[in-house]
Amino acid sequence: MSNETNLSFIHRFEPGTDAGQPPLLLLHGTGGDETDLLPLGRSLAPGAALVSPRGRVLENGMPRFFRRLAEGVFDEADLRQRTGELADFVEGARAAYDLPAPIAIGFSNGANIAAAMLMLRPEVLAGAVLLRAMVPLATPPAVDLAGKPVLLLSGMADPIVPEENARRLADQLHQAGAEVEHAVLPAGHGLGQADLTRIAAWLRSQRLPAAA
Repeated sequence: MSNETNLSFIHRFEPGTDAGQPPLLLLHGTGGDETDLLPLGRSLAPGAALVSPRGRVLENGMPRFFRRLAEGVFDEADLRQRTGELADFVEGARAAYDLPAPIAIGFSNGANIAAAMLMLRPEVLAGAVLLRAMVPLATPPAVDLAGKPVLLLSGMADPIVPEENARRLADQLHQAGAEVEHAVLPAGHGLGQADLTRIAAWLRSQRLPAAA
């Protein structure tokens, strides 16, 4: 479907055909765009509505969702600003497309801003799948994530995200009350079949209750 010009991010929207599937907010990694994760969303949750924005920050011409100062070193002031902008977009997209709160599926940079959104604007998301995410904020704010489901998948041989960092993120989310499932897979920074199998099974457990 064509983009809605009154929404603040270039994006793609695909309406859902299965009312039992929660909508998915697809957040690409560095260098991706609004089309990158659409095939993944379609295969993982057939029939789910898909909202896929393009990051508005450029790093050497590559789209990202927020600035970084170096590999693994985030510009936290920019991250906080961009998280607010993305959360506002999600609220606008929900109104424009008549959607319930989505589950974010973010990869790398997209996973990091999804984690930041859970901490800074938790009401925007119904849950999140964080793929190769790391701690986004040095000092996370106090937040109530009671009952919020989160799947965090890390790579044992990830050269970008240290395993300790990913475990710290899982602990932060758990301490805030989220229902965290964290798995460290025999993988690097890229995704493999083990990731896809875990995500698909997890998403099936998040089906919306039938309308009365």
